Amino acid sequence: MVRQRQLRWWIPEAIHELHGQPIISIRRRAKYLLIDTPKGTAIVHLGMSGSLRVLDNPPTPEKHDHVDLVLSNGKVMRYNDPRRFGAWLWCAPGESHELLDNCGPEPLTDEFNAEWMSERAKNKRVAIKTFIMNNANVVGVGNIYACESLFSAGILPTTPSHKITLNNGSDWCLKLS
Repeated sequence: MVRQRQLRWWIPEAIHELHGQPIISIRRRAKYLLIDTPKGTAIVHLGMSGSLRVLDNPPTPEKHDHVDLVLSNGKVMRYNDPRRFGAWLWCAPGESHELLDNCGPEPLTDEFNAEWMSERAKNKRVAIKTFIMNNANVVGVGNIYACESLFSAGILPTTPSHKITLNNGSDWCLKLS
């Protein structure tokens, strides 16, 4: 049940395809939760203040409870978002969604490594903090992770990306030039 269709983007009518469908899996890609069903996938983003909770005995929906998925066991998966920065989108089976099409690798996978980042950064003049927060380069790095990792590496967030290069083919390091 959708009570508020206007979040970051309008919730598409196709989201009603979820009704009566078994959930095959719930997975994550970048900052999106993907709820897979035989009829398609709901793409959910929590925004800055949203939450998705499974409730045994759900209370009456309140002002910021925008979407409910009633499960076959009587529980309710409730989406709450006071600021409405989140999103509920839809992707039909076998299709892709433009928000996920250009995402870079997940940071904890083999696809993400120093060579990947070095190659992507070599001609970029954008600040390294901005570069690593760009989902096309690596997904899921927000402001806090970017600041903490750059501090730990001893790299100023304003350093141009192309100044960071491979060191002996294994580490990414600051090039002195």
